[in-house]
Amino acid sequence: MRDQPTRDKARRDKPWIFRTYAGHSTAAASNALYRKNLSKGQTGLSVAFDLPTQTGYDSDHPLAKGEVGKVGVPISHIGDMRMLFDGIPLHEMNTSMTINATAAWLLALYVALADEQGVARKTLQGTTQNDIIKEYLSRGTYVFPPAPSMRLTKDVILFTTKEMPKWNPMNVCSYHLQEAGATPVQELAFALATAIGVLDAVKASGQCAPEEFGDVVGRISFFVNAGLRFVTEVCKLRAFTELWDEITRERYGVTDAKQRLFRYGVQVNSLGLTEQQPENNVARILIEMLAVTLSKGARARAVQLPAWNEALGLPRPWDQQWSLRMQQILAYETDLLEYGDVFEGSPAIAAKVAELKQAAKEELAQIEKMGGTVAAVEQGYLKQQLVESNSRRVEAIERGEQIVVGVNRFVETEASPLADAAEAVVTVSPEAESGQIERLAAWRDARDAKAVAAALEGLGKAAKTGGNIMPPSIACAKAGVTTGEWGFALRAAFGEYRAPTGVGTAMRNDAEGLDDIRAEVDRVSKKLGRRLKFLVGKPGLDGHSNGAEQIAARARDAGMEVVYDGIRLTAEAIVAAAAEKRVHVVGLSILSGSHMPLVQDVVARMKEAGLDDVPVVVGGIIPPQDASVLKNAGVAEVYTPKDFELNRIMSDLVRIVEGAVRGE
Repeated sequence: MRDQPTRDKARRDKPWIFRTYAGHSTAAASNALYRKNLSKGQTGLSVAFDLPTQTGYDSDHPLAKGEVGKVGVPISHIGDMRMLFDGIPLHEMNTSMTINATAAWLLALYVALADEQGVARKTLQGTTQNDIIKEYLSRGTYVFPPAPSMRLTKDVILFTTKEMPKWNPMNVCSYHLQEAGATPVQELAFALATAIGVLDAVKASGQCAPEEFGDVVGRISFFVNAGLRFVTEVCKLRAFTELWDEITRERYGVTDAKQRLFRYGVQVNSLGLTEQQPENNVARILIEMLAVTLSKGARARAVQLPAWNEALGLPRPWDQQWSLRMQQILAYETDLLEYGDVFEGSPAIAAKVAELKQAAKEELAQIEKMGGTVAAVEQGYLKQQLVESNSRRVEAIERGEQIVVGVNRFVETEASPLADAAEAVVTVSPEAESGQIERLAAWRDARDAKAVAAALEGLGKAAKTGGNIMPPSIACAKAGVTTGEWGFALRAAFGEYRAPTGVGTAMRNDAEGLDDIRAEVDRVSKKLGRRLKFLVGKPGLDGHSNGAEQIAARARDAGMEVVYDGIRLTAEAIVAAAAEKRVHVVGLSILSGSHMPLVQDVVARMKEAGLDDVPVVVGGIIPPQDASVLKNAGVAEVYTPKDFELNRIMSDLVRIVEGAVRGE
């Protein structure tokens, strides 16, 4: 006898795909981690690539210094790809690759490896994120301008639809939009606008037969975020599901209901993970997972969870295992998968879904009016909206209106035996970078230079003539071309791009609690003989710009003159700007774990340029021992995620500048 009509143990639903987002140091080290996680019951892989790989540089490029293997695995050529998947059967694996600007290249390497192993392309299952639009808005690993980047996305979609029918060529990624401060409405609208832009580009290309277009739509997937506002997040996912069904049916005329399904994977919110009382993150992660699993009608197809200590650094295998076990306990020990949708028929849920859908439709209409998602990126509209919404979130936390347990309320705490333990996070050794560079040099020496040159010539020709980029990219992979060579061949064809920062120059009139700080800025500016000037710089390849944007915006609102030119600046460019603009203080923002070499490089160059009287402050995910080393090297102050009170940081900057004037 059943407990209720919607329950059926005999038809218990299959669980979602269990993943952990992983990769660091080297392909060999990452392979060992993948095999260990798979042995523990993980059912799919989610590959994290390092920043040089994500931005189309080889590991020995000057811009890659200090970044190799830090936030993911370095993949410079097919030899690295062989090592990454050694002993992992590609025909049995569901592989998600978080890669965007170089998505075509990493997929080409994967396909070339499958060909080499005799694995039929039509059997390959997995996903390339391949969502370049959100890179201009949040994550920052774009390379090329929006139009050619959309062309690459289109090429991957068309190629996989024909040759890899089980592959999802694109994860429309709203995850990073929420990390950049997007409201639920913005997450819905901006992600759906991206999907519309891509599908419109495929349709306009004339390279997809009308009878094949439904297959294209059916292979588009999404990658979303789930925050702590549990009911709102449940409703957001239900709204996503309904809106996607409506758009694909009404705009594109897709009649097959299966092709209109909103298929999504999820990583729950990392923005809300706290450095303070990090053990609280376990509860946050679990609650956020429930938002994307409880509602059967809008349940995730794949889930990957961060570890409790990711606000401190790279998690250990044990930390990732803990997050994997959370998924397995929910799927196998509870009765969740034996029931229908437990939210169906709820008036409160229905009302909230309708509210979100209406607001999202209004935002979509605004983006359409501007000329679509690419135009909205180029005009800076989308980025500005995210910076402003993130400012409101940060200010609400500072004022205590948005409670964060252990941060702005209930801060009294016992010492954490987990966070305070020795080797509580993984650190990537400098030898990982030097070893990768040595292997890369040996690879170049051993390959057929003529075959490489011919393959690159074919790639360049396709880029310039409009041919699909995938076949020549696969030929490049098989010839031994490197990631940097592929990237620079396309840079030569398409050029590079710097996206709008979203940080305006006008002071906000509605900013609260700044009167005293503005008075201090005015006082010190009079002493300086001109307005206090603050340079915010992001050295290296780290594209996580949220913190830098908020610091720049708050400094502007506090009355400082701000110099902020966006992401991925060289140390030389930062020092040159400091000299040219005659700034009084330099702030460096680095979240990739590469703070030691990058900060030391900037500080050394400032001394060489005669700017050693200009104080430097640093922000990022920086362990206490590294903070001490940086201060000993001349850094005036170090800030980490626990320093959430931006007004206090502004006061510190004024104090530091005044101290430098007095020679303290």
